[in-house]
Amino acid sequence: MEFLDKLSLTLAIIGGLNWGLVGLFEFDLVAWLFGGSASVLSRIIYILVALAAIWCASMLFRNSTEKIAQSNA
Repeated sequence: MEFLDKLSLTLAIIGGLNWGLVGLFEFDLVAWLFGGSASVLSRIIYILVALAAIWCASMLFRNSTEKIAQSNA
């Protein structure tokens, strides 16, 4: 589970940096690297980043429930 957490966090950071580039410079690095925003590879990267962000959101709640469970033991 720890590996998946780190992988998801890494992908979410990559997505955040890409959005920062889009916002600041109107430059989509993922699209540039993988042949445009409509290319299959770019779309796969975008989907993986979105799934990673969802997983990272679950980490917020998981940490809270783990701490509560440990304090009750």
